[in-house]
Amino acid sequence: MGATITTKPPIYLQLTECCLFLLPSNTFPMDQSMINMLMALLAMLVSFYCFYLVSQVRKQPKSNKDAFSSRPLQLQAYERLVLLAERISIPNLVSRANASYPDLNARSAQLVLIESVKQEVEYNTTQQIYVSPVAWESVRNLKDQTLLIINQVAASLPPEASGLELYRALLDFVMTQKKGALHSIILEALNYEAKQIMK
Repeated sequence: MGATITTKPPIYLQLTECCLFLLPSNTFPMDQSMINMLMALLAMLVSFYCFYLVSQVRKQPKSNKDAFSSRPLQLQAYERLVLLAERISIPNLVSRANASYPDLNARSAQLVLIESVKQEVEYNTTQQIYVSPVAWESVRNLKDQTLLIINQVAASLPPEASGLELYRALLDFVMTQKKGALHSIILEALNYEAKQIMK
């Protein structure tokens, strides 16, 4: 005895028959074209309903969580870069180094100043995410220029020079610079960009 295989009608036929079970059986004959037309109508109704739901969701006001603004982070980043530019300016570096290490020789004082600049910049590296590439590049240029000045002034001193002599020579160098020094230009640029964000 072979097993008989029963096949189910397609799912769209089952759905159509379920939807039309309220109709009297003799109302009209259900042929394939009628079923196809009803399925198309059903699909169209579902599409309109989905479109309605999506449009309602879009009309709803966004919650505070969704309305995230990066403006405060950008302003904070510019604030941190202005502070960084001030901290790696030669007068401020010399002032901090002289207060902490007044008895060093020139070579040791040079290394302290260089390490201080590098640490300040590394500590603020993540701020480049929130500022313009030009702003971050200008801060890097300021760092490079500061290190170059420290190294050149230290190289001009005799080997037996003290840290105090290095600090004095660095301050003298800064005093002889023109008013348009890179430090001042970068501070102006950072302030300008921050003000543009606040508008």
